[in-house]
Amino acid sequence: MELKKLSINDKEAIKELFTGVFTGEPWNDDWSDGEQLDLYIEDLCGQDYSLTFGLYDGGELIGISMGDIKHWFRGTEYLINELCIKTDRQGTGAGTFFLTEIEKAVKEMGIKQIFLLTGRDVPAYNFYKKNGYVEESNTVPLSKYIGG
Repeated sequence: MELKKLSINDKEAIKELFTGVFTGEPWNDDWSDGEQLDLYIEDLCGQDYSLTFGLYDGGELIGISMGDIKHWFRGTEYLINELCIKTDRQGTGAGTFFLTEIEKAVKEMGIKQIFLLTGRDVPAYNFYKKNGYVEESNTVPLSKYIGG
């Protein structure tokens, strides 16, 4: 397996893997609005501060990590907005390998911390905990829906 940096030029492959994972269990996200999906992928991969990685196995894209580089008083951070492994490759060690390679790559870039959000009720929560990620005790996600 091999880690590669991706860009907005890889959008079609990213969209295919992303929707293949997140439209299924346990997420069941509705990404049927192609325009909204394009905008979302462009938000995550097409900005100057975006940092996207792909995990390839034999030329096949099996994992993606899409996030932002953020400069913070404690040092530069990589904020992972989306990370997934192809559904049929989950549970094989590919995800742990991917995280390890991402950690090495961002450390070489001078990044001091990786930050991400996940739900406690999805398998990703235990995956991240198993890989050494800890809950921030004083960080609380807040939201307010203001749509129609």
